[in-house]
Amino acid sequence: MIRTDISPDSPVEEQPAIGVIGMGSMGTMYAKFLYEGGWKKIYVCDQPSKYEALKAKYEDNANVTVLVDGHQVSRIADFIMYSVEAEFIERVVATYGPSTKVGAIVSGQTSVKAPEKAAFEKYLPQDVHIVSCHSLHGPTVSPLGQPLVLIKHRAPEWALRLVENILRPLKSRYVYLSYEDHDIVTANTQAVTHAAFLSMGTAWANEKEYPWETGHAVGGIETVKVNIMLRIYSNKWHVYAGLAILNPSARVQIDQFARSTTEIYKLMIMGDDAGMRKRIYAARDTVFGTKAHDGGGAVRTPILLSEDILDRFSLWRGRSSGANGNGKANGNGTGDAPPNTHLANSHLSLLAMVDCWAALGIQPFVHLDLAATPLFRMLLGVSEYLFQSQERLDHAIHAALYDTTYRANDLEFVVAARGWSQCISFGSFELYQRRFMETAEFFEPRFEDAQKVGTAMLQAILETPPTTKTS
Repeated sequence: MIRTDISPDSPVEEQPAIGVIGMGSMGTMYAKFLYEGGWKKIYVCDQPSKYEALKAKYEDNANVTVLVDGHQVSRIADFIMYSVEAEFIERVVATYGPSTKVGAIVSGQTSVKAPEKAAFEKYLPQDVHIVSCHSLHGPTVSPLGQPLVLIKHRAPEWALRLVENILRPLKSRYVYLSYEDHDIVTANTQAVTHAAFLSMGTAWANEKEYPWETGHAVGGIETVKVNIMLRIYSNKWHVYAGLAILNPSARVQIDQFARSTTEIYKLMIMGDDAGMRKRIYAARDTVFGTKAHDGGGAVRTPILLSEDILDRFSLWRGRSSGANGNGKANGNGTGDAPPNTHLANSHLSLLAMVDCWAALGIQPFVHLDLAATPLFRMLLGVSEYLFQSQERLDHAIHAALYDTTYRANDLEFVVAARGWSQCISFGSFELYQRRFMETAEFFEPRFEDAQKVGTAMLQAILETPPTTKTS
């Protein structure tokens, strides 16, 4: 047994051999923080066809050794992390799991744990331990202070302590869950979040519109919506597919979001003022009532920055005297966003999101404190910003019922939300990929601007404490 008080400062011969099977974006991120943190015996591999390229990448790094395949990593490593897509975890573990070193600790970095748990229990030898993990953020977000789930499944306490020490260079915040609780929490915080912004993107793509360039989605809440949407579509489709398709809890929630979207839209086209207000106010009271925040009636500090600050991160391409005039977002990650030329906005996506949370009994503030992703935090932030202001909420309800300027956009959103729900219910990765890529291709010419501006906005929201209090 390796000493649990081991650290990167310990002599090399006392340090554990750390293995990473799968050197995609997340595997590469983990390897980077581990070797920069001082661990000296890191062994990595990817598909055998990528061996030469991977070896060339790390040839000058004395702390990282590239091996041909997972068999070689499994035989030598004291701690092994499988950083592969949930869709393929069973196949990969079936191949390399039996080679695991006696007494080693095995972990998985999949976003959905049900398939991982089944694969580990089926294919790993009984004389190895299972302490799994999952960083609740993407590879482009700094892990500093972000939630890192640890799951002590089949292991003694010392094995958990050792994993904590190994992963300490990430400087993340440990969250301790079971496999089952992990999938429920990630469904609550990620699945519906992704579905909402996937639907926005599909709706805008179907209308052949970059809404931030037409003046439809400029400033404040719209800035956050656009940047999150682009951030999702600029990533790899499989990052989201596995979580949605393989997590049973996710399917239930995505279906409810589509149902909430449809039912609220029906109230809109019927002009049912009383029915709309009753439903939306009930959702607000369930999700944003004082007891919903922390169980004790305390008032929380708002999540988002002020609307003026958010406007700095608009992707508006200057076409008026107030913009930079070169058709680009400003080079410092801020755009000069004009006020929205048409202020009426139903914010159907946010009305439906809060209605969905209320219908499913989800308490988003509990998840915010427990294991929220950066994207979930921003979604909750814009929802809170809308619902915690009676004036803003009433303006949205009035626009939904009586202003038809963007009714066609709302219809596209309803169709898109139902389409994504049906796609996920079919359980087809091929269909998911096709649907995702069709939308991504439309927005691809804007990804370069969006990555820079979106990252700056995300960091500002995560790092800058708000100065106002909710009323």
